[in-house]
Amino acid sequence: MSRRTIDIELGCDSLTPISSIFKRIERWKELTGKTIEFYNFDISRNYHRLLTLIKDFEPDTVVHFAEQRAAPYSMKSSYHKRYTVNNNLSGTNNLLAAIVESQLDVHTVHLGTMGVYGYQTAGLQIPEGYLKVFVETDEGQKELDIMYPPSPGSIYHMTKTQDALLFYFYNKNDGLRITDLHQGVVWGTTTEETEMDVVLVNRFDYDGDYGTVLNRFLVQAVVGHPLTVHGTGGQTRAFIHIRDMVKCIRMAIDNPPELWSRVEIFNQATETHSVRYLAQLVSEATGAEIRYFKNPRKEALENRLTVKNEKFMRLGLNPIKLESGIMNEVIQVADKYKHRCDKSRIICTSCWCNDMEVDCQGSDSEQVN
Repeated sequence: MSRRTIDIELGCDSLTPISSIFKRIERWKELTGKTIEFYNFDISRNYHRLLTLIKDFEPDTVVHFAEQRAAPYSMKSSYHKRYTVNNNLSGTNNLLAAIVESQLDVHTVHLGTMGVYGYQTAGLQIPEGYLKVFVETDEGQKELDIMYPPSPGSIYHMTKTQDALLFYFYNKNDGLRITDLHQGVVWGTTTEETEMDVVLVNRFDYDGDYGTVLNRFLVQAVVGHPLTVHGTGGQTRAFIHIRDMVKCIRMAIDNPPELWSRVEIFNQATETHSVRYLAQLVSEATGAEIRYFKNPRKEALENRLTVKNEKFMRLGLNPIKLESGIMNEVIQVADKYKHRCDKSRIICTSCWCNDMEVDCQGSDSEQVN
C-alpha cells in the first residue's frame, strides 16, 4: 500500500479514481466468480510472514512488483534515496531467501527496467541480458557470456541493477528459477480486465514523479498545459503498451527457465522513440503547445537506443505500436477525468544534482529557448 501513502505525501492523486483494494477484490469476484486473496504486510520487513505465506500457499510462480518504481521520486532527497534502497533491495532479498528456506520450487518473475543498461549504447543493440565477449588468456582467446554492463541513471535504477546481482547469486548458489523482465516505459491505461468496471480502473499518474512521459503529455494536452519536454528532448526511451506488458508477464509465467539454468532475461519493450518525437506526435494530434524546460536529470542531451526483443516475439507477441491509433484510448480516459488534474503537480521538481535545485522548480522562466 506504499504507493497510496506516497500519494498523500506528494499531495497528488491518480487522475483516475482508485477504489480501495477491498472494493476492487469484491467487485472482481462479483464479475468473474474468482477470488483474489489479500495479505497486508511489508515484505522488506516482515520476513517470517512472507515465509509462512509461501509455505502455506505453495505457489508455482511469484510475480515480484513490490518495489518503489519511480526514478524522480528516488532522487528527491536523502530520505527518498534511503527509502528506495531499503525497500527494494530488502524486499527482493527477503523473497529469494524465503523461497530457499521454504525448499519449494518457485519461479520468480521480477519486473525490472530497461534503465539498468543506461542510455549510452556505443552503437550496440542492447541484448537480452547477456553479452558475448572475447578475452585474452594465457591459453589464447576465450569466449564468455557476461551480463550486459549496467549503467544506472538514478537510485531507483541502481536498485534494479543490484536486484540482478541478487538473482545471479541465488540462481547460481541455490538453483532458483528466475525471470527478470527489463521493461520499457509503459503507456496506455486500460486492459481487457480493467475495462470491465470503473471500480477496476488502473492508476493514471500524470505528476512529475510518477507519470510516464507519453501519458503525461496526453494529460497535459487535454487540460491545456504545454507539453513539458526536458532538455532538448533527444533522450531516446524504450516503450511498451500496458496490454502488451500484461501479455509478456503471462508469457514469462507460462515459460519458466529450466531448473539450474541461468537467470532468464527478457527485454520487455516493443519500440524506441525520442521524447521530442513523442511531443511532436501528441502536438500534431491535439494542437498542444510544446515547451522545453531545463532537464532535472543528469544525462546526455541526446542518445540513440536500439533494443533486442526477440524472445517475446518468438513466443507470439504481436505488439501494439504508437501508429496503431490507440493513443485515442488514453486521450478519452484523460478527458473523462481531467477535472481531477492538479496542474501544479505536473512539473517535475525532483533534481539529480544539488546545484540544479534552483533550476528545477518548474517556473516558466526556466524554459530552454
